Amino acid sequence: MLLYAAQQASENKYLHWDKLRYYDPPEDLTYREWWFAIKFQRISQRRGVDLRDLSGGPFSYQLADPIPERLHQIDMAAGGRIEIPKAIMNPETKDRYLVGSLIEEAITSSQLEGAATTRQVAKEMIRAGRSPRDLSERMILNNFRTMRRIGKLKDEPLTKELVFEIHRLITEETLDDPSAAGRFRNVDEQIDVGDDYGEVFHLPPPAEQLEDRMAAMCDFANGETLGEFLHPALRSIILHFWLAYDHPFVDGNGRTARALFYWSMLHHGFWMCEFISISEIILKAPAKYGRAFLYTESDDNDLTYFLLYHLEVIRRAVGELHEYVERKTRQLRALEGELRGMTALNHRQRAVISHALRHPDQRYTIESHQRSHAVVYQTARTDLLNLAKRELLHAEKFGREWRFTPVPDLEERLRELG
Repeated sequence: MLLYAAQQASENKYLHWDKLRYYDPPEDLTYREWWFAIKFQRISQRRGVDLRDLSGGPFSYQLADPIPERLHQIDMAAGGRIEIPKAIMNPETKDRYLVGSLIEEAITSSQLEGAATTRQVAKEMIRAGRSPRDLSERMILNNFRTMRRIGKLKDEPLTKELVFEIHRLITEETLDDPSAAGRFRNVDEQIDVGDDYGEVFHLPPPAEQLEDRMAAMCDFANGETLGEFLHPALRSIILHFWLAYDHPFVDGNGRTARALFYWSMLHHGFWMCEFISISEIILKAPAKYGRAFLYTESDDNDLTYFLLYHLEVIRRAVGELHEYVERKTRQLRALEGELRGMTALNHRQRAVISHALRHPDQRYTIESHQRSHAVVYQTARTDLLNLAKRELLHAEKFGREWRFTPVPDLEERLRELG
């Protein structure tokens, strides 16, 4: 009867007691008897990890459904080459999507920690390369630079020094005490995780334990600990949880934890994770993010709750990337259709802009335009300088040669022209 009760519960997803009590228990069982049956089954299937709580108790997880299915989807969608959008595989356009995703992650990860600014303003700051005007913009710019740096650090093993470097990048010029960047919190800097009303949800380990805990975390991240096989995506998610649980820094722990997740996924070959934003998904329902931590800590250190939550975030983030690329592709086709009907531009200029839409890093010269369209030098010069005047191309002169490149916001400029 107890086994049947546990199986029946599993059909209602991996429920915490906080949720289970709203379901009807099997016939002839009390809620507590039902919960006991579920816990008995879960304990028998636990797999331990090296993370320990404040009293030395281990954290564990189990491969509950749909974890195996989600891991297979990640293997195929984030590390393989099946159904990958062509724009991401194209070297000439991939940077457009990479920078866009890095900006989105930088903005939303900062907003999770209290940054207050609009996406439009933040994107303008990063794309224009201007200095941040306030603390919120500084947080976003720091996150963007950190994400770019992680792409270069992905082949390095995780060390305390690397974690400190990431933390310094994330918190530069944002801390009340600048010396707190890139170091553990001190004994007199004990912090807790709570809400604005004084309720404490989590007490991190004391400062004197952080050195040993960081060493254990790095060994875990690098796969240097003994034990059964752990899927790299699960290892990356647990690394995210571990840093957030230890809260080794005075501030910036959440952003650092999410950055380490990206480092770990890229380190294990999930290259497509560089193009997705998990924080964008988390920000849509931040309470679920917090509950995933709380459910794990309040139910015998059961990481399954956090794994299930995070895997769903990854699944949605990958799905949104595909939708975004498909949407941009449709927009591009529509824009090229409109471009053909623009009487403000001649047919040679329309051909250049059509090519520039699909090759944003292309460089044009008067000579190349002259050869492509079999026109005299003066005609080619007039065509390109006119496009520069309309702010569709950026013009620079190197010695005696003019060079023209597509403006970063070419699509928006074309819509305005249309």
